[in-house]
Amino acid sequence: MVKITAVEAGSRAEKAGVLPGDELVSINGEEIRDVLDYRFYLAEKTIVLSLLRDKTPYEVTVKKGTYDDIGLDFSTPLMDEKQACRNKCVFCFIDQLPKGMRKSLYFKDDDSRLSFLHGNYITMTNMTDRDIDRIIKMRFSPINVSVHTTNPELRVKMMKNKRAGAVLAYLPRFAGVGIELHCQIVLCRGLNDGAELDRTMRDLAALAPAVDSVSVVPAGLTDHRDGLYPLTPFTPEECAAVIKQVDAFASECLEKHGSRLFFCADEFYLSAKLPIPEESYYEGYPQLENGVGMIRSTLEDFRYELSSAPPADPAAPSRTVTIATGVAAEGLMRELGRMTMEKYPHLTVRVKTILNDFFGHSVTVSGLLTGQDMQRQLTGFPIGDALLIPSSSLRAGEDVFLDDMHLSDLSEALAVPVIPTDSDNLLSAMLGSSVSP
Repeated sequence: MVKITAVEAGSRAEKAGVLPGDELVSINGEEIRDVLDYRFYLAEKTIVLSLLRDKTPYEVTVKKGTYDDIGLDFSTPLMDEKQACRNKCVFCFIDQLPKGMRKSLYFKDDDSRLSFLHGNYITMTNMTDRDIDRIIKMRFSPINVSVHTTNPELRVKMMKNKRAGAVLAYLPRFAGVGIELHCQIVLCRGLNDGAELDRTMRDLAALAPAVDSVSVVPAGLTDHRDGLYPLTPFTPEECAAVIKQVDAFASECLEKHGSRLFFCADEFYLSAKLPIPEESYYEGYPQLENGVGMIRSTLEDFRYELSSAPPADPAAPSRTVTIATGVAAEGLMRELGRMTMEKYPHLTVRVKTILNDFFGHSVTVSGLLTGQDMQRQLTGFPIGDALLIPSSSLRAGEDVFLDDMHLSDLSEALAVPVIPTDSDNLLSAMLGSSVSP
């Protein structure tokens, strides 16, 4: 059962007499444990709510449209607490965070409900047969799974969880009922690469078409690994070899299944100094959130937006902006700046690559840049009229960096406006005005 914290005024629930503080036990006789149960069993035209008020049971009947809400609120979006990760993965990024950061950053979730609701990747080690039966009954799909390896013993070793190998059996159960699977392989040098990677790709491809796509991403390593498993980064030559290995198998999958299925993250191409594939290669970018095709997608989207933007105004005053970026996106940002300056001669775009002193120089993604690194490395730099920073470097929905510096603090320290940008507003931020066609 779950406690109701609020009832919307004028809602069907209020009209039926439900009050804040009541506990929801079941809908149409089905137990309600969390948001998945609630949303699934709510989707009926007539529902009977079984509730408790001061430990006294009562029932109400509500008639509504099939997918209409009834106006109940709960203490958390999940109607339950997040499930914490029970693994101790040798490559876990959170274990590599420096001490002294805000407490919430050290929380590791591994919650299947967040996979359905927000696209989070899960390891399945928190799941039970009851959870699997519920997913199959409700046909929740897709499921995003961090697989890493299909070798049960190796998965136990990599995740330091005795259930890590056994729960691989859930994958064919999902595939057997047609639940779509998006999978991830975090590749660790000397552990799950080479022949083990071949094995994992073969095993996952055997579950196609349920396995819809698989990303192969390098383990992210910071300078804060004291006492952790001795992982080392792939060399540029090894990155090129990984791309060749994955592409060779993906080509077989393309012929057999009509899809490559397996895609390497952009980081492998950047480290190997190989060109990013063309847009058609990525088959609609099914693994974009894992950094697969992010550079190509951003480039193509920006190119389209720029081509649709109004022509340059000969009377426009000169404007100079600086884009702060991580090492990985430096080439992309320089190209976007070059394209924009070519169309708008009054504009000067400077790109300042920020080295990640906070986490270590091996961390090159823009989303992990900190305010203090930006401030230190941009002090004295000719920024111009505005500083453009990646929105991904800020905490979601807030103006705070990972090191707890606020956007306003950075702006004050550098004495310029600081504008968070992403692919949707980068061009307008460069120009300082709307450029909608």
